[in-house]
Amino acid sequence: MTKPRDNALIDKLASAARQGTISRRSFMHYSMAAGMTASAATGLWTSKANAQPSRGGTFRFGVHDGNTSDTHDPGTYVTRQMIYLAHQYRSYLTMINPDGSLGPDLATEWAANDDASQWTFEINSDASFHSGKPVTAEDVIASMNHHRGEDSGSAAKALLSSVTDVKADGDHTVVVTLSSGNADLPWLMTDYHLAICPADGNGGIDWKSGDGSGPYKIDSGEFGVQWRLSRHEGWHLEGAYFDNLVMLVLNDSNARQTALVTGDVDAVSLVDLKTKSLLERDPTIVVESVPSAAAITMPMHCDTAPYDDVNVRNALKLTMDRDEVINKIAFGEATKGNDFHHSPAMPYWPDDIEQREYDPDKAKSLLKKAGAEGLEVSISTADSVFSGAVDMAVLYAEQSKAAGITVNVVREPSDGYYSDVWLKKPYSLVSWGARPTPDVMYTLAYKDDAAWNESRWQNERFNELLLQAKSELDNSLRAEMYREMAQIARDDGGTLLPFFNNFVYARRDNVMRGENLAASWELDGGRAPSRWWFAS
Repeated sequence: MTKPRDNALIDKLASAARQGTISRRSFMHYSMAAGMTASAATGLWTSKANAQPSRGGTFRFGVHDGNTSDTHDPGTYVTRQMIYLAHQYRSYLTMINPDGSLGPDLATEWAANDDASQWTFEINSDASFHSGKPVTAEDVIASMNHHRGEDSGSAAKALLSSVTDVKADGDHTVVVTLSSGNADLPWLMTDYHLAICPADGNGGIDWKSGDGSGPYKIDSGEFGVQWRLSRHEGWHLEGAYFDNLVMLVLNDSNARQTALVTGDVDAVSLVDLKTKSLLERDPTIVVESVPSAAAITMPMHCDTAPYDDVNVRNALKLTMDRDEVINKIAFGEATKGNDFHHSPAMPYWPDDIEQREYDPDKAKSLLKKAGAEGLEVSISTADSVFSGAVDMAVLYAEQSKAAGITVNVVREPSDGYYSDVWLKKPYSLVSWGARPTPDVMYTLAYKDDAAWNESRWQNERFNELLLQAKSELDNSLRAEMYREMAQIARDDGGTLLPFFNNFVYARRDNVMRGENLAASWELDGGRAPSRWWFAS
């Protein structure tokens, strides 16, 4: 317990931080001398020092997971490069706020009818594209329709499958009609694919030009290399404190962290957990760790032998020691998974489902039942999937030996991993960003006809419940449905889910942020460039 004298000193230090009359190094030194922990002192510095955002400067940030084959087509968004770039130069109807609540982006307000089968969105009349064109209902309609229809190849097609009509009611009102109710529709509109692009006048969108209505406009860039952007003075929301942005694609973890330490970048999107403790010793670096609904998954193609046998699938799930993986690979920066894609960070969390534990003997029994004793499989992974992905696959292979299973680890190239490996190779490691509700996650990755049904799993009862839960407005009944869905996915599904990973990223200490950090993506929900600022 700190003494009254120490509390008085801490108050003075907080005041000095607010006034900008003390350096972070001195603040940390004296705060810890007064009895505060390093983490508490860091939190106090963040909340007090330079609390009022100031404009100016060029924010340089390094991101992992970017390919030369990436595009501006929102229907193809998959890598961090595409997602984070989109959050700078494009806008969405709604957004997830730093405190986890749902807030406005282009839509200033929204409302549903009694059964949530029709939603009305009011569009900000002050919003404009970088080209100077006002954002209207026509742009929203064309952007939504880009993901709909038989010819659409968009990954978000499954999210909008229940939408039967999108129409305008004046220049700035959009009415979305559904075949059945969806209480989560405003949350769904935060999905990174559903960026609003300018209509091309022919019912489609102009996505190739890179025009958008986000906080920053693209000045130049090349996929897989870097992007330069400048502030959009006509942006319709608060923020965008930096004058310019430079986004660098740094897939190599050593290159990212070296760039941060040397001051070549001001923030990086992913910290190598093996060297996190060393990075934290640098007084000019602040490491952030944010628990999230992001997940590492290991999907098995359920239509491909040997994974078409549920006994084999469950045997492979039983041969992972998740506690050891979290300790040795995630360095404790994760929440234990249970083979269903519904995390404690989401609503309706089913906390009473039995946790799957490491049990190689039971796995052996299941393999014998399947006639698959001495099983040998290959699993694909790459360094860019997450920090420690290859090491995790190697550890899993070692753990599986106790069940008589041989796991061959295939190290794939980082460039093109999500276009050449994911959804194509029958067993792989995948990094999923956080989704706000179980409906969004299950619709994207578990629904029978979803483009991103990564395990190719089909379960009639699961899909029946998914449809019912969307329109159920009674929260207790909805929670029961999601619990049953989670149990089905755990026991029958084709996905081994080791853990929900924290977002661990870092910034230099002259980069200030608000009190909360969004748990939807790294770098404050992918919106650090429009939410953060340099110390004055």
